[in-house]
Amino acid sequence: MTDRVEIAKKWISKGYRATLILGFVGLSASTYYENILRECKDQEEINTTSHTISNNAGGRPIPGYSLSNKGEKIPDEQIKEWLNELICSDGFPYGYTKLTVCLKEDYGLKINKKKVYRLCKELDILKPQRKIKNRHPKRLPKQCEIKGPDELWEMDIKYGYIVGADSFFFQLSLIDVFDRSIIDYHLGLSCKAKDAVRVVKNSLHKRGLREGIPLPRIRTDNGPQFTSNLFGETLEKLGITHERIPVRTPNMNAHIESFHSILESECYSQNEFESYLEVYRVVTDYMKYYNERRRHSSIKYMAPAKFHEAFINNTVTIEAFSA
Repeated sequence: MTDRVEIAKKWISKGYRATLILGFVGLSASTYYENILRECKDQEEINTTSHTISNNAGGRPIPGYSLSNKGEKIPDEQIKEWLNELICSDGFPYGYTKLTVCLKEDYGLKINKKKVYRLCKELDILKPQRKIKNRHPKRLPKQCEIKGPDELWEMDIKYGYIVGADSFFFQLSLIDVFDRSIIDYHLGLSCKAKDAVRVVKNSLHKRGLREGIPLPRIRTDNGPQFTSNLFGETLEKLGITHERIPVRTPNMNAHIESFHSILESECYSQNEFESYLEVYRVVTDYMKYYNERRRHSSIKYMAPAKFHEAFINNTVTIEAFSA
């Protein structure tokens, strides 16, 4: 947190907009100015980030991840998605103790029931209050013929690791299944339902879609961002059909999964990130390359943006396909 406050101070002092910089480094305005005030009064700094939150009793900081049996760091956001999958798949009537066993056996995670209880409480899926199935009726994906852009969009989240800060970053991307364009994406040190909503709204704006025009279906997995009230209610108000794939069927979200594989091999794995600012610079450059210059065999060996423009102008065609 100290590093992020210092980074924010540095760039804000250079004249950059505070709201923009705070969004980049993953700090709320209240948290940032509270820390500045504490520094001025020479008081002890209190860590409030999602990766190093201290409890009121003065306990040890919460790391924000758990280890797998292979020693890999798995961020809490991923664990929350797995918990949602366990709850949504067969409507498990499990409490947090049994969910702990499922995480250990099904996902190879080293985790104790106290942490599972905390994560379930954050998700509001503890057994007595479990309402996740009733918040928004789950619509399963239905295969249909895709003939053009803006008929089916897929969304998902990928996380990366910042070696220099020993923390994770998150990228939420929205892809048009037809032309393979990443229409919009969120990049940050956290990823919330409000970020998913913003990506959807930005994508609609970029494609010139509004009420009265046929809107795309949006397909996601069961991550907490996508099962949230905010995301579900927003899509309902916009008139967008939201499909959620069954548990452990990534092939039903194949296009965004394929993009994440490309992103990992061509960008994430090629860099050892030392800071979030480096992540932002590298990933932003790569996304511009992906959309504007990277050729895809499935779209006439053209870059997504060029193919989209050519298709709209009727200078290129491809056969319809099922998705």
